[in-house]
Amino acid sequence: MRHSLLIIFMAAALTACKEEKPKQETKENKNLLSTDLVNNPRTANGMDTKALEDMPTMTFKDTVFSFGTIKEGDVVKKEFEFVNEGKNPLIISNAKGSCGCTVPDYPAQPIPPGKTGMIKVEFHSQGKVGHQEKSVSITTNSNRGTHILYVKGDVK
Repeated sequence: MRHSLLIIFMAAALTACKEEKPKQETKENKNLLSTDLVNNPRTANGMDTKALEDMPTMTFKDTVFSFGTIKEGDVVKKEFEFVNEGKNPLIISNAKGSCGCTVPDYPAQPIPPGKTGMIKVEFHSQGKVGHQEKSVSITTNSNRGTHILYVKGDVK
């Protein structure tokens, strides 16, 4: 019994020490952004105020769009303009509508300091009769992290 346990242990040890092959560049990871663009000023030792000052700052012209009254089935489109007022590139990692009827489109490339960008939002009103208030949550590397845009109005 001891002999078989020793053999099992040695086999496990030998297979666990295999040298890992380097990752091959695939289509999926080829277009990933460099992690050098992401800097978290919040650490276990407190706040790095210099890093916080250097973070991107996403500033919108407006964050609420009232589309008024539309007919059921209409599609409303709105472009929300923003500026990166920070000192480093702004990365938008995700934008998600509060339901499937609200579809955002956002820039995939970093927005350099001082430059503008657009978040395009479409609201599909099919099956959405009555007063509607929908939101889009935007996840970024900005000093706020998450930003929220709103579209609202009435569907007849």
